[in-house]
Amino acid sequence: MPTWNSRGLRGSTLEEFINRTNEKYLENGLALIQKIPTPITPVQMDRDSRQITLAYFEQKSTVDYIGAVQGIPVCFDAKECQTDTFPLQNVHEHQVQFMEDFERQGGVAFIIIFFSNRDIFYYMPFSDIKRFWERNVSGGRKSVRFEELDEKFFFRMGGGVMVPYLEPLQLDLSTRD
Repeated sequence: MPTWNSRGLRGSTLEEFINRTNEKYLENGLALIQKIPTPITPVQMDRDSRQITLAYFEQKSTVDYIGAVQGIPVCFDAKECQTDTFPLQNVHEHQVQFMEDFERQGGVAFIIIFFSNRDIFYYMPFSDIKRFWERNVSGGRKSVRFEELDEKFFFRMGGGVMVPYLEPLQLDLSTRD
């Protein structure tokens, strides 16, 4: 079973940026997005600081964030990538299934990937997540190359928020059938 301290603080900066963005979106009446905590069971604690030093996950998580943007249900996950290749092992089968079920219910699912080596964000619509995932499970590439990504979904910090994902979300919505 995976332990809580086995992956360090990967993605914590990205999640903090998204949390600040979500606060700003709420203040401006644009969206209500909440971070979904992953339930853990502490195994070991530091007696002096009373901090958890080892824990295990109680259950599989779904996605990092869920909420509504102007009446549209959304869910998304946040991933950080230090190279130009995004490993699909960072996305789990139960997450893909949850996002597919979420979309089937009329919601919008996506992944925000921060390519830290390029200091750029990418909004990956669920249709692309599914396409890359199916390629992976059918024996194809186990990763997504930077060059394979649709350039219209790249974005940078700006517009008064740290991770301005509402613009690519609007673009995603405008390109759906």
